[in-house]
Amino acid sequence: MSQYAAPLRDMQFILREVAGLEAICQLPGCEEATPDVAAAILDEAGKFAAGVLEPLAAVGDREGCRLDNGRVETAAGLKEAYARFQAAGWIGLSLPAAFGGQGLPKLLSTPVWEMWFSANMAFAMMPQLNVGASEALHAAASEELKAVYLPKLISGEWGGTMNLTEPQAGCDLAAVRTRAEPQADGTYRIFGQKIFISWGEHEWTPNILHLVLARLPDAPPGVKGISLFLVPKILVNADGSLGARNDLRCIALEHKLGIHASPTCTMSYGDAGGAVGYLVGAPNRGLETMFIMMNDARFAVGVQGAALGEAAYQKALAYARERRQGRDALTGESGVPIVRHPDVLRMLLAMRARIMAARALLYTAAGWFDRAAHDPDKRVAARCARYVDLLMPVAKGWSTEIGNEVCDCAIQVFGGMGFVEETGIARHFRDARIITIYEGTTGIQAHDLIGRKSQREGGATLKELLAEIRADAAQLAADAELAGLAQQLLCQYDDLQRSLAWLLDAGTEQAGEVLAGAVPFLHQLGLCCGGWQMGRAAQAARRLQGSGTEGADYLAGIVELARFYGSHLLPQAAAHGETVRTGGAAVAAFPVGAL
Repeated sequence: MSQYAAPLRDMQFILREVAGLEAICQLPGCEEATPDVAAAILDEAGKFAAGVLEPLAAVGDREGCRLDNGRVETAAGLKEAYARFQAAGWIGLSLPAAFGGQGLPKLLSTPVWEMWFSANMAFAMMPQLNVGASEALHAAASEELKAVYLPKLISGEWGGTMNLTEPQAGCDLAAVRTRAEPQADGTYRIFGQKIFISWGEHEWTPNILHLVLARLPDAPPGVKGISLFLVPKILVNADGSLGARNDLRCIALEHKLGIHASPTCTMSYGDAGGAVGYLVGAPNRGLETMFIMMNDARFAVGVQGAALGEAAYQKALAYARERRQGRDALTGESGVPIVRHPDVLRMLLAMRARIMAARALLYTAAGWFDRAAHDPDKRVAARCARYVDLLMPVAKGWSTEIGNEVCDCAIQVFGGMGFVEETGIARHFRDARIITIYEGTTGIQAHDLIGRKSQREGGATLKELLAEIRADAAQLAADAELAGLAQQLLCQYDDLQRSLAWLLDAGTEQAGEVLAGAVPFLHQLGLCCGGWQMGRAAQAARRLQGSGTEGADYLAGIVELARFYGSHLLPQAAAHGETVRTGGAAVAAFPVGAL
Protein backbone atom coordinates (compact mmCIF):
# COMPACT_ATOMS: atom_id res chain seq x y z
CA MET A 1 0.00 0.00 0.00
CA SER A 2 1.04 3.57 -0.65
CA GLN A 3 2.49 5.68 2.14
CA TYR A 4 1.50 9.23 3.02
CA ALA A 5 3.49 12.03 1.40
CA ALA A 6 2.85 15.61 2.41
CA PRO A 7 1.09 17.45 -0.47
CA LEU A 8 3.71 20.19 -0.43
CA ARG A 9 2.88 21.54 -3.88
CA ASP A 10 -0.77 22.10 -3.00
CA MET A 11 0.14 23.51 0.40
CA GLN A 12 2.68 25.95 -1.02
CA PHE A 13 0.32 27.04 -3.78
CA ILE A 14 -2.50 27.83 -1.35
CA LEU A 15 -0.17 29.51 1.14
CA ARG A 16 1.35 31.79 -1.49
CA GLU A 17 -1.43 32.41 -3.97
CA VAL A 18 -4.65 32.11 -1.95
CA ALA A 19 -3.96 32.70 1.75
CA GLY A 20 -1.34 35.44 1.19
CA LEU A 21 1.69 34.18 3.11
CA GLU A 22 3.92 36.92 1.68
CA ALA A 23 1.62 39.64 3.05
CA ILE A 24 1.27 37.87 6.41
CA CYS A 25 5.04 37.67 6.89
CA GLN A 26 5.24 41.45 6.54
CA LEU A 27 3.03 41.98 9.60
CA PRO A 28 4.73 43.08 12.84
CA GLY A 29 5.87 39.99 14.70
CA CYS A 30 5.55 37.71 11.66
CA GLU A 31 8.63 38.83 9.74
CA GLU A 32 10.54 35.56 10.20
CA ALA A 33 7.97 33.54 8.24
CA THR A 34 9.55 34.26 4.87
CA PRO A 35 8.74 32.00 1.92
CA ASP A 36 12.15 30.33 2.22
CA VAL A 37 11.67 29.66 5.94
CA ALA A 38 8.16 28.37 5.27
CA ALA A 39 9.40 26.03 2.56
CA ALA A 40 12.15 24.66 4.81
CA ILE A 41 9.75 24.08 7.72
CA LEU A 42 7.18 22.36 5.51
CA ASP A 43 9.84 20.16 3.96
CA GLU A 44 11.19 19.02 7.34
CA ALA A 45 7.71 18.50 8.73
CA GLY A 46 6.79 16.43 5.70
CA LYS A 47 9.82 14.20 6.22
CA PHE A 48 8.99 13.68 9.90
CA ALA A 49 5.34 12.97 9.14
CA ALA A 50 6.11 10.42 6.43
CA GLY A 51 9.23 8.90 7.95
CA VAL A 52 8.41 8.76 11.67
CA LEU A 53 4.69 9.22 12.35
CA GLU A 54 2.94 7.49 9.46
CA PRO A 55 4.68 4.09 9.92
CA LEU A 56 3.42 4.03 13.52
CA ALA A 57 -0.22 4.79 12.67
CA ALA A 58 -1.16 1.19 11.87
CA VAL A 59 0.72 -0.03 14.96
CA GLY A 60 -1.20 2.34 17.20
CA ASP A 61 -4.49 1.42 15.57
CA ARG A 62 -3.81 -2.28 16.07
CA GLU A 63 -2.38 -2.17 19.61
CA GLY A 64 -4.42 0.66 21.13
CA CYS A 65 -3.86 1.62 24.79
CA ARG A 66 -3.87 -0.31 28.06
CA LEU A 67 -4.87 0.80 31.57
CA ASP A 68 -3.10 -0.93 34.45
CA ASN A 69 -3.87 0.30 37.97
CA GLY A 70 -4.28 3.91 36.86
CA ARG A 71 -1.29 3.83 34.51
CA VAL A 72 -1.84 4.09 30.75
CA GLU A 73 0.53 2.42 28.32
CA THR A 74 0.42 3.38 24.66
CA ALA A 75 1.40 1.45 21.55
CA ALA A 76 4.99 0.48 20.78
CA GLY A 77 7.15 3.25 19.39
CA LEU A 78 4.86 6.18 20.08
CA LYS A 79 6.57 7.42 23.24
CA GLU A 80 9.95 7.42 21.46
CA ALA A 81 8.42 9.24 18.47
CA TYR A 82 7.01 11.87 20.82
CA ALA A 83 10.42 12.37 22.40
CA ARG A 84 11.81 13.19 18.95
CA PHE A 85 8.82 15.40 18.15
CA GLN A 86 9.18 17.30 21.42
CA ALA A 87 12.95 17.69 21.09
CA ALA A 88 12.51 19.21 17.62
CA GLY A 89 10.30 21.99 19.07
CA TRP A 90 7.32 21.36 16.83
CA ILE A 91 4.71 22.16 19.50
CA GLY A 92 5.82 25.77 19.96
CA LEU A 93 5.80 26.66 16.27
CA SER A 94 3.14 29.39 16.59
CA LEU A 95 3.23 29.91 20.37
CA PRO A 96 4.72 32.96 22.16
CA ALA A 97 8.49 33.32 21.98
CA ALA A 98 8.51 34.84 25.47
CA PHE A 99 7.70 31.42 26.90
CA GLY A 100 9.85 29.31 24.60
CA GLY A 101 7.78 29.16 21.45
CA GLN A 102 8.86 30.27 17.97
CA GLY A 103 6.13 32.87 17.49
CA LEU A 104 5.53 32.02 13.82
CA PRO A 105 2.18 32.81 12.15
CA LYS A 106 -0.75 30.42 12.48
CA LEU A 107 -0.88 30.39 8.69
CA LEU A 108 2.47 28.59 8.69
CA SER A 109 1.71 26.20 11.52
CA THR A 110 -1.63 25.12 10.01
CA PRO A 111 -0.23 23.04 7.10
CA VAL A 112 2.30 21.52 9.51
CA TRP A 113 -0.49 20.33 11.79
CA GLU A 114 -2.33 19.05 8.73
CA MET A 115 0.67 16.81 8.06
CA TRP A 116 0.69 15.45 11.61
CA PHE A 117 -3.03 14.69 11.48
CA SER A 118 -2.75 13.03 8.06
CA ALA A 119 0.17 10.87 9.08
CA ASN A 120 -1.00 9.82 12.54
CA MET A 121 -4.03 11.61 13.94
CA ALA A 122 -4.22 9.73 17.25
CA PHE A 123 -0.60 10.71 17.98
CA ALA A 124 -1.03 14.35 16.94
CA MET A 125 -4.03 14.88 19.20
CA MET A 126 -1.74 14.87 22.24
CA PRO A 127 0.63 17.74 21.32
CA GLN A 128 -2.24 19.71 19.79
CA LEU A 129 -3.86 19.80 23.24
CA ASN A 130 -0.70 21.52 24.49
CA VAL A 131 -1.22 24.27 21.93
CA GLY A 132 -4.78 24.97 23.06
CA ALA A 133 -3.92 24.81 26.75
CA SER A 134 -0.99 27.17 26.20
CA GLU A 135 -3.18 29.72 24.44
CA ALA A 136 -5.76 29.61 27.23
CA LEU A 137 -3.15 30.06 29.96
CA HIS A 138 -1.40 32.81 28.04
CA ALA A 139 -4.67 34.70 27.71
CA ALA A 140 -6.02 34.38 31.25
CA ALA A 141 -3.62 32.86 33.80
CA SER A 142 -1.75 34.88 36.41
CA GLU A 143 1.85 35.79 35.73
CA GLU A 144 2.92 33.30 38.41
CA LEU A 145 1.08 30.42 36.76
CA LYS A 146 2.40 31.40 33.35
CA ALA A 147 5.99 31.44 34.57
CA VAL A 148 5.74 27.97 36.10
CA TYR A 149 3.61 26.10 33.58
CA LEU A 150 3.67 27.77 30.15
CA PRO A 151 7.30 26.98 29.22
CA LYS A 152 6.75 23.30 30.07
CA LEU A 153 3.59 23.12 27.97
CA ILE A 154 5.07 24.97 25.01
CA SER A 155 8.23 22.86 24.99
CA GLY A 156 6.17 19.70 25.31
CA GLU A 157 8.07 18.59 28.39
CA TRP A 158 4.67 18.32 30.09
CA GLY A 159 1.33 17.40 28.55
CA GLY A 160 -1.99 19.24 28.66
CA THR A 161 -5.68 18.32 28.56
CA MET A 162 -9.12 19.89 28.41
CA ASN A 163 -11.70 18.66 30.98
CA LEU A 164 -15.27 19.72 30.17
CA THR A 165 -17.59 16.75 29.77
CA GLU A 166 -19.20 14.91 32.67
CA PRO A 167 -21.36 11.76 32.67
CA GLN A 168 -24.62 13.65 33.24
CA ALA A 169 -23.71 16.76 31.24
CA GLY A 170 -22.51 15.79 27.77
CA CYS A 171 -22.45 18.96 25.67
CA ASP A 172 -24.67 20.79 28.18
CA LEU A 173 -22.02 22.57 30.21
CA ALA A 174 -24.71 24.22 32.33
CA ALA A 175 -25.10 20.81 33.99
CA VAL A 176 -21.45 20.60 35.16
CA ARG A 177 -21.28 19.42 38.80
CA THR A 178 -17.54 19.19 39.50
CA ARG A 179 -16.94 21.46 42.49
CA ALA A 180 -14.01 23.57 43.66
CA GLU A 181 -13.59 24.41 47.32
CA PRO A 182 -11.39 27.44 48.17
CA GLN A 183 -8.51 26.95 50.60
CA ALA A 184 -6.78 29.36 52.96
CA ASP A 185 -3.57 29.30 50.91
CA GLY A 186 -5.32 30.54 47.76
CA THR A 187 -5.56 27.14 46.09
CA TYR A 188 -8.72 25.08 45.56
CA ARG A 189 -9.69 21.46 46.12
CA ILE A 190 -11.35 19.88 43.10
CA PHE A 191 -13.94 17.08 43.40
CA GLY A 192 -15.72 15.39 40.51
CA GLN A 193 -15.50 13.18 37.46
CA LYS A 194 -14.83 14.02 33.83
CA ILE A 195 -15.32 11.75 30.81
CA PHE A 196 -14.00 11.66 27.24
CA ILE A 197 -10.68 13.25 28.26
CA SER A 198 -8.24 12.73 25.40
CA TRP A 199 -4.75 11.93 26.65
CA GLY A 200 -5.89 12.34 30.27
CA GLU A 201 -3.21 9.85 31.34
CA HIS A 202 -0.12 8.53 29.56
CA GLU A 203 3.54 7.76 30.03
CA TRP A 204 4.95 10.21 27.50
CA THR A 205 5.58 13.11 29.90
CA PRO A 206 6.38 13.24 33.64
CA ASN A 207 3.53 15.67 34.28
CA ILE A 208 0.13 16.39 32.75
CA LEU A 209 -1.66 19.71 33.25
CA HIS A 210 -5.43 19.43 33.30
CA LEU A 211 -7.63 22.46 32.59
CA VAL A 212 -10.82 21.62 34.50
CA LEU A 213 -14.22 23.32 34.56
CA ALA A 214 -15.77 23.34 38.06
CA ARG A 215 -18.16 25.30 40.25
CA LEU A 216 -17.32 27.39 43.31
CA PRO A 217 -19.59 27.02 46.37
CA ASP A 218 -21.33 30.37 45.76
CA ALA A 219 -21.46 30.08 41.98
CA PRO A 220 -24.69 31.08 40.20
CA PRO A 221 -26.46 28.31 38.26
CA GLY A 222 -25.87 27.57 34.60
CA VAL A 223 -22.87 28.42 32.44
CA LYS A 224 -22.40 31.77 34.23
CA GLY A 225 -21.30 29.89 37.33
CA ILE A 226 -18.41 27.90 35.87
CA SER A 227 -14.77 28.59 36.74
CA LEU A 228 -11.59 27.21 35.19
CA PHE A 229 -8.80 25.55 37.16
CA LEU A 230 -5.32 24.30 36.37
CA VAL A 231 -4.92 20.91 38.06
CA PRO A 232 -1.48 19.27 37.60
CA LYS A 233 -1.07 15.51 37.79
CA ILE A 234 2.10 16.08 39.82
CA LEU A 235 2.35 19.09 42.12
CA VAL A 236 5.21 21.50 41.46
CA ASN A 237 7.52 22.57 44.27
CA ALA A 238 8.55 26.17 44.87
CA ASP A 239 11.87 25.56 43.12
CA GLY A 240 10.11 24.23 40.01
CA SER A 241 10.88 20.57 40.69
CA LEU A 242 8.17 17.92 40.69
CA GLY A 243 6.72 16.99 44.08
CA ALA A 244 3.87 14.81 45.29
CA ARG A 245 1.21 13.11 43.17
CA ASN A 246 -2.03 15.09 43.07
CA ASP A 247 -5.37 13.54 44.04
CA LEU A 248 -6.52 12.61 40.56
CA ARG A 249 -6.47 9.42 38.51
CA CYS A 250 -7.65 7.75 35.35
CA ILE A 251 -10.26 5.15 36.30
CA ALA A 252 -11.26 3.90 32.82
CA LEU A 253 -10.42 3.96 29.13
CA GLU A 254 -13.05 4.06 26.41
CA HIS A 255 -13.10 1.29 23.79
CA LYS A 256 -13.65 3.23 20.60
CA LEU A 257 -14.50 2.89 16.92
CA GLY A 258 -11.31 4.72 15.93
CA ILE A 259 -8.29 6.75 17.13
CA HIS A 260 -7.30 3.63 19.08
CA ALA A 261 -3.82 4.93 19.89
CA SER A 262 -5.25 7.93 21.73
CA PRO A 263 -6.30 7.14 25.34
CA THR A 264 -9.79 8.53 25.98
CA CYS A 265 -9.96 8.65 29.76
CA THR A 266 -12.47 8.90 32.54
CA MET A 267 -10.78 11.11 35.13
CA SER A 268 -11.66 11.18 38.84
CA TYR A 269 -10.70 14.16 40.99
CA GLY A 270 -10.69 14.30 44.78
CA ASP A 271 -11.14 10.67 45.85
CA ALA A 272 -8.66 11.14 48.70
CA GLY A 273 -9.33 14.63 50.03
CA GLY A 274 -9.38 16.84 46.95
CA ALA A 275 -7.13 17.55 43.98
CA VAL A 276 -5.14 20.78 44.27
CA GLY A 277 -6.15 23.28 41.62
CA TYR A 278 -5.30 26.87 40.72
CA LEU A 279 -7.88 29.36 39.45
CA VAL A 280 -7.32 30.52 35.87
CA GLY A 281 -8.91 33.87 35.13
CA ALA A 282 -11.80 35.37 37.06
CA PRO A 283 -14.21 33.34 39.20
CA ASN A 284 -17.35 32.20 37.35
CA ARG A 285 -15.82 33.30 34.05
CA GLY A 286 -14.11 30.04 33.24
CA LEU A 287 -16.14 29.22 30.16
CA GLU A 288 -14.89 32.38 28.45
CA THR A 289 -11.31 31.25 28.93
CA MET A 290 -12.06 27.67 28.04
CA PHE A 291 -13.57 28.89 24.78
CA ILE A 292 -10.09 30.11 23.80
CA MET A 293 -8.91 26.51 24.02
CA MET A 294 -12.14 25.20 22.50
CA ASN A 295 -11.88 27.55 19.50
CA ASP A 296 -8.29 26.45 18.92
CA ALA A 297 -9.42 22.84 19.21
CA ARG A 298 -12.36 23.39 16.85
CA PHE A 299 -10.11 24.92 14.23
CA ALA A 300 -7.64 22.06 14.66
CA VAL A 301 -10.44 19.51 14.26
CA GLY A 302 -11.44 21.25 11.05
CA VAL A 303 -7.85 20.76 9.89
CA GLN A 304 -8.22 17.10 10.84
CA GLY A 305 -11.06 16.89 8.33
CA ALA A 306 -8.87 18.03 5.45
CA ALA A 307 -5.94 15.97 6.76
CA LEU A 308 -7.78 12.66 7.02
CA GLY A 309 -9.37 13.30 3.65
CA GLU A 310 -5.92 13.86 2.13
CA ALA A 311 -4.54 10.65 3.60
CA ALA A 312 -7.52 8.65 2.33
CA TYR A 313 -7.39 10.33 -1.10
CA GLN A 314 -3.73 9.46 -1.54
CA LYS A 315 -4.41 5.79 -0.83
CA ALA A 316 -7.46 5.72 -3.12
CA LEU A 317 -5.59 7.41 -5.96
CA ALA A 318 -2.65 5.00 -5.70
CA TYR A 319 -5.01 2.02 -5.67
CA ALA A 320 -6.98 3.33 -8.65
CA ARG A 321 -3.78 3.68 -10.65
CA GLU A 322 -2.61 0.15 -9.78
CA ARG A 323 -5.85 -1.84 -9.82
CA ARG A 324 -6.66 -3.18 -13.32
CA GLN A 325 -10.20 -4.22 -14.09
CA GLY A 326 -12.75 -3.89 -16.89
CA ARG A 327 -12.67 -2.20 -20.29
CA ASP A 328 -12.05 1.41 -21.17
CA ALA A 329 -15.50 2.75 -22.09
CA LEU A 330 -14.04 4.85 -24.93
CA THR A 331 -11.28 2.72 -26.45
CA GLY A 332 -12.47 -0.75 -25.60
CA GLU A 333 -9.08 -1.65 -24.17
CA SER A 334 -9.38 -4.36 -21.51
CA GLY A 335 -7.61 -4.69 -18.17
CA VAL A 336 -7.16 -0.94 -17.70
CA PRO A 337 -6.40 0.80 -14.40
CA ILE A 338 -9.70 1.68 -12.78
CA VAL A 339 -8.72 5.36 -12.71
CA ARG A 340 -9.68 5.36 -16.40
CA HIS A 341 -13.30 4.49 -15.61
CA PRO A 342 -15.36 7.72 -15.62
CA ASP A 343 -17.16 7.04 -12.36
CA VAL A 344 -13.95 6.26 -10.49
CA LEU A 345 -12.37 9.39 -11.93
CA ARG A 346 -15.44 11.35 -10.81
CA MET A 347 -15.06 10.08 -7.27
CA LEU A 348 -11.36 10.94 -7.17
CA LEU A 349 -12.02 14.42 -8.53
CA ALA A 350 -14.77 14.95 -5.96
CA MET A 351 -12.38 13.90 -3.20
CA ARG A 352 -9.59 16.17 -4.38
CA ALA A 353 -11.89 19.14 -4.99
CA ARG A 354 -13.45 18.86 -1.53
CA ILE A 355 -10.04 18.63 0.13
CA MET A 356 -8.65 21.61 -1.79
CA ALA A 357 -11.69 23.75 -1.03
CA ALA A 358 -11.57 22.94 2.69
CA ARG A 359 -7.80 23.40 2.83
CA ALA A 360 -7.99 26.78 1.10
CA LEU A 361 -10.73 27.95 3.47
CA LEU A 362 -8.82 26.74 6.54
CA TYR A 363 -5.55 28.36 5.44
CA THR A 364 -7.37 31.59 4.62
CA ALA A 365 -8.93 31.50 8.09
CA ALA A 366 -5.50 30.93 9.62
CA GLY A 367 -4.36 34.10 7.86
CA TRP A 368 -7.34 35.92 9.40
CA PHE A 369 -6.20 34.73 12.83
CA ASP A 370 -2.80 36.29 12.15
CA ARG A 371 -4.21 39.56 10.85
CA ALA A 372 -6.57 39.80 13.81
CA ALA A 373 -3.59 39.49 16.15
CA HIS A 374 -0.92 41.46 14.27
CA ASP A 375 -2.31 43.81 11.63
CA PRO A 376 -1.55 47.43 12.62
CA ASP A 377 -4.68 48.57 10.78
CA LYS A 378 -7.30 48.19 13.51
CA ARG A 379 -10.14 48.04 11.00
CA VAL A 380 -8.55 45.16 9.13
CA ALA A 381 -7.73 43.36 12.38
CA ALA A 382 -11.31 43.76 13.62
CA ARG A 383 -12.79 42.57 10.33
CA CYS A 384 -10.59 39.47 10.31
CA ALA A 385 -11.51 38.72 13.92
CA ARG A 386 -15.20 38.92 12.93
CA TYR A 387 -14.63 36.57 10.00
CA VAL A 388 -12.85 34.04 12.21
CA ASP A 389 -15.69 34.14 14.71
CA LEU A 390 -18.37 33.89 12.02
CA LEU A 391 -16.83 31.01 10.10
CA MET A 392 -15.50 28.92 12.98
CA PRO A 393 -18.62 26.71 12.82
CA VAL A 394 -18.00 26.23 9.09
CA ALA A 395 -14.27 25.61 9.52
CA LYS A 396 -15.08 22.93 12.09
CA GLY A 397 -18.46 21.59 10.98
CA TRP A 398 -18.23 21.65 7.18
CA SER A 399 -14.56 20.61 6.99
CA THR A 400 -15.12 17.60 9.24
CA GLU A 401 -18.17 16.54 7.24
CA ILE A 402 -15.94 16.71 4.17
CA GLY A 403 -13.37 14.52 5.92
CA ASN A 404 -16.05 11.91 6.52
CA GLU A 405 -17.35 12.11 2.96
CA VAL A 406 -13.90 11.72 1.46
CA CYS A 407 -12.92 8.81 3.71
CA ASP A 408 -16.21 7.11 2.87
CA CYS A 409 -15.66 7.68 -0.85
CA ALA A 410 -12.13 6.27 -0.60
CA ILE A 411 -13.55 2.94 0.56
CA GLN A 412 -15.89 2.99 -2.46
CA VAL A 413 -12.90 3.45 -4.79
CA PHE A 414 -11.28 0.41 -3.21
CA GLY A 415 -14.47 -1.59 -3.61
CA GLY A 416 -14.54 -4.82 -1.62
CA MET A 417 -10.88 -4.40 -0.70
CA GLY A 418 -11.79 -1.21 1.11
CA PHE A 419 -13.85 -3.26 3.53
CA VAL A 420 -10.79 -5.36 4.39
CA GLU A 421 -8.65 -4.07 7.27
CA GLU A 422 -5.37 -5.17 5.68
CA THR A 423 -5.61 -2.48 2.99
CA GLY A 424 -5.51 0.23 5.68
CA ILE A 425 -8.16 2.51 4.22
CA ALA A 426 -10.77 1.51 6.83
CA ARG A 427 -8.63 3.08 9.59
CA HIS A 428 -9.09 6.55 8.10
CA PHE A 429 -12.85 5.97 7.86
CA ARG A 430 -13.00 4.89 11.51
CA ASP A 431 -10.76 7.72 12.74
CA ALA A 432 -12.75 10.33 10.82
CA ARG A 433 -16.08 9.43 12.38
CA ILE A 434 -15.30 11.23 15.65
CA ILE A 435 -14.35 14.57 14.11
CA THR A 436 -17.94 15.62 13.38
CA ILE A 437 -18.77 14.85 17.04
CA TYR A 438 -16.06 16.00 19.42
CA GLU A 439 -15.46 19.68 20.15
CA GLY A 440 -19.12 20.28 19.32
CA THR A 441 -21.20 18.24 16.88
CA THR A 442 -22.13 19.53 13.45
CA GLY A 443 -25.57 20.33 14.87
CA ILE A 444 -24.05 22.41 17.65
CA GLN A 445 -21.85 24.26 15.16
CA ALA A 446 -24.88 24.93 12.96
CA HIS A 447 -26.96 26.27 15.86
CA ASP A 448 -24.05 28.57 16.78
CA LEU A 449 -23.84 29.77 13.17
CA ILE A 450 -27.58 30.49 13.04
CA GLY A 451 -28.03 32.01 16.48
CA ARG A 452 -24.93 33.66 17.89
CA LYS A 453 -23.20 34.32 14.55
CA SER A 454 -26.13 35.40 12.35
CA GLN A 455 -29.45 36.23 14.01
CA ARG A 456 -27.98 37.99 17.05
CA GLU A 457 -26.31 40.66 14.91
CA GLY A 458 -28.86 40.73 12.13
CA GLY A 459 -26.47 38.91 9.79
CA ALA A 460 -24.15 41.93 9.64
CA THR A 461 -20.83 40.06 9.48
CA LEU A 462 -22.14 37.44 7.08
CA LYS A 463 -23.46 40.17 4.79
CA GLU A 464 -20.04 41.84 4.99
CA LEU A 465 -18.35 38.58 4.00
CA LEU A 466 -20.84 37.94 1.20
CA ALA A 467 -20.10 41.36 -0.25
CA GLU A 468 -16.40 40.46 -0.37
CA ILE A 469 -17.19 37.10 -1.95
CA ARG A 470 -19.40 38.73 -4.57
CA ALA A 471 -16.67 41.23 -5.43
CA ASP A 472 -14.17 38.40 -5.92
CA ALA A 473 -16.66 36.53 -8.13
CA ALA A 474 -17.14 39.66 -10.24
CA GLN A 475 -13.38 39.83 -10.78
CA LEU A 476 -13.43 36.16 -11.75
CA ALA A 477 -16.04 36.92 -14.41
CA ALA A 478 -13.61 39.29 -16.14
CA ASP A 479 -11.58 36.26 -17.27
CA ALA A 480 -13.41 34.63 -20.19
CA GLU A 481 -11.95 31.24 -19.24
CA LEU A 482 -13.49 31.51 -15.76
CA ALA A 483 -16.72 33.34 -16.59
CA GLY A 484 -18.78 30.15 -16.35
CA LEU A 485 -17.46 29.41 -12.87
CA ALA A 486 -18.09 33.02 -11.85
CA GLN A 487 -21.71 32.76 -12.97
CA GLN A 488 -22.17 29.55 -10.97
CA LEU A 489 -20.75 31.24 -7.89
CA LEU A 490 -22.89 34.35 -8.25
CA CYS A 491 -26.02 32.25 -8.69
CA GLN A 492 -25.33 30.27 -5.51
CA TYR A 493 -24.44 33.38 -3.53
CA ASP A 494 -27.79 34.92 -4.50
CA ASP A 495 -29.47 31.79 -3.20
CA LEU A 496 -27.43 31.95 0.01
CA GLN A 497 -28.59 35.53 0.55
CA ARG A 498 -32.19 34.35 0.17
CA SER A 499 -31.58 31.75 2.86
CA LEU A 500 -30.06 34.32 5.18
CA ALA A 501 -32.96 36.70 4.61
CA TRP A 502 -35.46 33.92 5.43
CA LEU A 503 -33.60 33.01 8.63
CA LEU A 504 -33.51 36.62 9.77
CA ASP A 505 -37.18 37.16 8.98
CA ALA A 506 -38.21 33.91 10.71
CA GLY A 507 -36.29 34.84 13.86
CA THR A 508 -37.42 33.33 17.14
CA GLU A 509 -41.08 33.18 16.10
CA GLN A 510 -40.30 30.13 13.92
CA ALA A 511 -37.45 28.81 16.03
CA GLY A 512 -38.32 25.16 15.43
CA GLU A 513 -38.27 25.56 11.66
CA VAL A 514 -35.10 27.65 11.77
CA LEU A 515 -33.16 25.17 13.88
CA ALA A 516 -34.39 22.25 11.78
CA GLY A 517 -32.64 23.91 8.83
CA ALA A 518 -29.48 24.89 10.69
CA VAL A 519 -27.26 22.07 9.43
CA PRO A 520 -28.43 22.52 5.81
CA PHE A 521 -27.59 26.23 6.15
CA LEU A 522 -24.11 25.35 7.42
CA HIS A 523 -23.62 23.09 4.39
CA GLN A 524 -24.94 25.76 2.04
CA LEU A 525 -22.54 28.35 3.44
CA GLY A 526 -19.66 25.86 3.48
CA LEU A 527 -20.19 24.88 -0.16
CA CYS A 528 -20.35 28.53 -1.19
CA CYS A 529 -17.23 29.44 0.79
CA GLY A 530 -15.49 26.46 -0.77
CA GLY A 531 -16.53 27.68 -4.21
CA TRP A 532 -15.21 31.13 -3.35
CA GLN A 533 -11.83 29.67 -2.41
CA MET A 534 -11.69 27.44 -5.49
CA GLY A 535 -12.46 30.47 -7.64
CA ARG A 536 -9.60 32.36 -6.02
CA ALA A 537 -7.31 29.39 -6.62
CA ALA A 538 -8.33 29.18 -10.28
CA GLN A 539 -7.76 32.91 -10.72
CA ALA A 540 -4.29 32.60 -9.19
CA ALA A 541 -3.50 29.66 -11.46
CA ARG A 542 -4.56 31.66 -14.51
CA ARG A 543 -2.25 34.52 -13.46
CA LEU A 544 0.67 32.11 -13.20
CA GLN A 545 0.05 30.28 -16.47
CA GLY A 546 2.84 31.14 -18.86
CA SER A 547 5.06 32.64 -16.14
CA GLY A 548 7.10 29.47 -15.71
CA THR A 549 6.88 29.60 -11.91
CA GLU A 550 4.66 26.50 -11.78
CA GLY A 551 4.24 23.51 -14.06
CA ALA A 552 1.73 24.09 -16.84
CA ASP A 553 -0.09 20.81 -16.16
CA TYR A 554 -0.40 21.57 -12.45
CA LEU A 555 -1.89 25.01 -13.07
CA ALA A 556 -4.27 23.68 -15.70
CA GLY A 557 -5.30 21.03 -13.19
CA ILE A 558 -6.14 23.68 -10.58
CA VAL A 559 -8.35 25.52 -13.08
CA GLU A 560 -10.13 22.34 -14.15
CA LEU A 561 -10.56 21.23 -10.54
CA ALA A 562 -12.28 24.54 -9.80
CA ARG A 563 -14.56 23.99 -12.78
CA PHE A 564 -15.35 20.51 -11.51
CA TYR A 565 -16.22 21.95 -8.10
CA GLY A 566 -18.50 24.48 -9.78
CA SER A 567 -20.37 21.89 -11.83
CA HIS A 568 -20.45 18.86 -9.49
CA LEU A 569 -20.32 20.13 -5.90
CA LEU A 570 -21.44 23.76 -5.80
CA PRO A 571 -24.94 22.99 -7.18
CA GLN A 572 -25.61 21.01 -4.00
CA ALA A 573 -25.74 24.35 -2.16
CA ALA A 574 -29.04 25.20 -3.85
CA ALA A 575 -30.64 21.99 -2.56
CA HIS A 576 -29.50 22.83 0.97
CA GLY A 577 -30.88 26.35 0.54
CA GLU A 578 -34.28 25.01 -0.51
CA THR A 579 -34.30 22.82 2.61
CA VAL A 580 -33.40 25.79 4.80
CA ARG A 581 -36.28 27.87 3.48
CA THR A 582 -39.00 25.24 3.11
CA GLY A 583 -38.01 22.06 4.92
CA GLY A 584 -38.12 23.11 8.55
CA ALA A 585 -41.91 22.97 8.80
CA ALA A 586 -41.94 19.22 8.07
CA VAL A 587 -39.63 18.68 11.03
CA ALA A 588 -41.29 21.10 13.43
CA ALA A 589 -44.76 19.70 12.75
CA PHE A 590 -43.86 16.03 13.00
CA PRO A 591 -45.34 14.28 16.08
CA VAL A 592 -42.42 12.85 18.05
CA GLY A 593 -44.60 10.01 19.29
CA ALA A 594 -45.02 8.77 15.72
CA LEU A 595 -41.33 8.00 15.28
